[in-house]
Amino acid sequence: MSASADVSVRVAWTEDAAAVAALQLRAWPRMYDGVLPPEAFPTGPEALAAATAAWEQSLARPGDARRRVLVALERNRVVGFAMTGPATDPDCDPVAHGELAEVVLDPDEHGRGHGSRLLQAAVDTLRADRFERAVSWVLSTDDALRGFLDGAGWAPDGAHRELELDGAGVGPDSAVRVKQVRLHTDLRQ
Repeated sequence: MSASADVSVRVAWTEDAAAVAALQLRAWPRMYDGVLPPEAFPTGPEALAAATAAWEQSLARPGDARRRVLVALERNRVVGFAMTGPATDPDCDPVAHGELAEVVLDPDEHGRGHGSRLLQAAVDTLRADRFERAVSWVLSTDDALRGFLDGAGWAPDGAHRELELDGAGVGPDSAVRVKQVRLHTDLRQ
């Protein structure tokens, strides 16, 4: 049996909510290292329970049939997830433009091909939903993710924005402004 037989990507099930929540809470501190202080990230059983409940609701009722969460699996263990759906930017046509809203990998699983499989499945899903173009917002300082998407054919489209992230309990002036760039790719190819 080859190693590739033990890895896959599929649409997330409601039963995946706890695993996706745990992965998100584990990955965010590394993803936002240097952007938000460590104490800004929720931890502990209460945080996991709240995140799991939110994911259960989101997976059970996505609101739009084209909103999907895909999970990358190694055997039956969730090692990554991606979110796709119609683009929400005012300059995008939600019928023709899809969005890769998030790509999250287990910090200990980088470099094992899960991200590439997950990205390809996300692009295939966006194409199956008949989107012609896809966009994704990336932190301007996240060279690793930008390089990964660039290597897969995504490029900046000139749009940029600033978001205010809540530092969650690290002081009254805990908001942090981050810059993002929008990448895009043509799905018709």
